[in-house]
Amino acid sequence: MRPIRLSLLILSYFAFISLGLPDGLLGVAWPSIAGDFGVATEAVGLLLIAATTGYFISSVAAGFTIARVGVGWLLAFSTAAASAALAGYAFSPAYAVMVPFALLAGFGGGAIDSGLNAYAAAAFGAKHMNWLHAFFGLGVAIGPLIMTAVISGGLGWRWGYGIVASAQACLALAFFLTVRRWVRHGEVSRPAPDPEVAVPVGDAVATAVAVKPATKVRTRETLALPAVWLGVLAFAVYVAVEAGAGLWAFLLLTESRGVSATVAGLCVSLYWGMLFVGRVVQGVASERFDPKKILVGSLFGMAAGSLLVALPLHAAVTVFGLAVIGFAAAPVFPLLTLTTADRVGQAHADRAIGMQIGGAGLGGSLIPAGIGILLSEFGAGALGTCLVILSILLIAFYAAATKAKVPA
Repeated sequence: MRPIRLSLLILSYFAFISLGLPDGLLGVAWPSIAGDFGVATEAVGLLLIAATTGYFISSVAAGFTIARVGVGWLLAFSTAAASAALAGYAFSPAYAVMVPFALLAGFGGGAIDSGLNAYAAAAFGAKHMNWLHAFFGLGVAIGPLIMTAVISGGLGWRWGYGIVASAQACLALAFFLTVRRWVRHGEVSRPAPDPEVAVPVGDAVATAVAVKPATKVRTRETLALPAVWLGVLAFAVYVAVEAGAGLWAFLLLTESRGVSATVAGLCVSLYWGMLFVGRVVQGVASERFDPKKILVGSLFGMAAGSLLVALPLHAAVTVFGLAVIGFAAAPVFPLLTLTTADRVGQAHADRAIGMQIGGAGLGGSLIPAGIGILLSEFGAGALGTCLVILSILLIAFYAAATKAKVPA
């Protein structure tokens, strides 16, 4: 077993931070954006749909073509595209101009997400998989702080996007400088084992080993597996809960719980911060305990936190419920990704991961947009009920996917 290439691991950590930064900006920035451009609250749905379209197409395509393109080039060009899109946000003169940049941001984000997750699932193991996603949570937690700081300081929401665009540009440069290393060590869908792929010694989850399928598998064989589609649904609903809570918590706290805008922004950062803390803590736990039991417990923890948010009680209870959701949700995405091969088989894992990332993009954009419509109709207090329903669906889809797994 060869050790992990430290330079690529460190760059992956920074990449996950950068990937999370834009997700944390919109919830805090949207009221200001809507006010500047004179659009309704639910108009955020158009941005989310455009971003989802690009995200879905690029993430699924990356899962099927990553071996031909090479992980390094995929990450370099995708990060550059994401940087350009965020810069476009910052300089948009009208809301309509932001929409095509949202599409470009989706293209960049989807390919980055799919490429990084496929590489990490094969090369890094349970601990680092959780910790990488923890740093995604850290990025999302930093995002609201950046946007809250620039708005509170009178600079305006455009500065927040400009700052993050600059960070993405630096990351893109790093990927371009290391592109050959990623091609050599990061291709995870070749039919024969790659002796250059580094696998950590001692990681608890057997599915993390970088063993490649010996024979090519037809696309239609992957698409015919019920476990693949149930996994896609589970990812879609999970990210809908994670993103929906983060996107609309600010509105819930300010309009339904009587919290000031500054405090609400800090509470949103607390939510994303708990996602980071949970992944750090449970990254260690996943090596000592059964990851599947951790995953199931986390799913029920998300449902419990959603129930607390749904109760029309003091704002402190709502904030605590959001924190519970964040901590419980922490290991779900990385462990669902890491155990994909358990459900669909190693030969289908790369494609399934790409499809799952695509489903996550759809669920994380379309469903929160739908929640926004419901909140406009029934009030911000309806957010908790939406989260409870989605959490129950998530448990059901995961149970069905586990039951339908492909025999080894």
